[in-house]
Amino acid sequence: MTTTDADAALVRVDAVLGHAGEDPWPDRLRHARVDVLVLDQAEAQKSRLRKTTVRGAEIAIALDRGLQLRDGDVLGWDEARRTAVVARVDLKDVLVIDLIELLGEPPERALARCVELGHALGNQHWAAVVKGTRVYVPLTVARTVMAAVMRTHSFEGVSFAFAPGAEVIPYLAPHEARRLFGAAQGHDHTDARGIHP
Repeated sequence: MTTTDADAALVRVDAVLGHAGEDPWPDRLRHARVDVLVLDQAEAQKSRLRKTTVRGAEIAIALDRGLQLRDGDVLGWDEARRTAVVARVDLKDVLVIDLIELLGEPPERALARCVELGHALGNQHWAAVVKGTRVYVPLTVARTVMAAVMRTHSFEGVSFAFAPGAEVIPYLAPHEARRLFGAAQGHDHTDARGIHP
């Protein structure tokens, strides 16, 4: 990073320096002037981005492909001025559908439930990421609406709950996080089918 001064024309970030919650950053930041770069969940998935911080510094992010910003990432540090730029990522909640109970079912029944679930999610145009026995679906509508859809279908052997996006993202590969959290920003038939432009 070249500088964290808000008067500078442009702050370039090509690497994450650390995390605000991990050593040595909590002590450093406690006695520093911290500027915040607020990102929504789609912006946090981008490796190239230009945006202004809360205090008015213009930030140009150019990270290695596949890297994604996390809430609390330290993007800049100026030791002489004791100033820092820290990312604040607003990740929405995620619908987590658990299929673990289906493993004890006969294969034909388990397969039928999965196809029924896929059909229901597809009818809602909800993107989904499957990891092991869990299906993660971004909140694109109100939580009550998503819960009502799941209860209406009452899939036998399938349970669901809602979890904060920050708890889910560590389990996802970068491309899965982009799909999950990018899809939450708006309806996109292309992403819902899994085809990336």
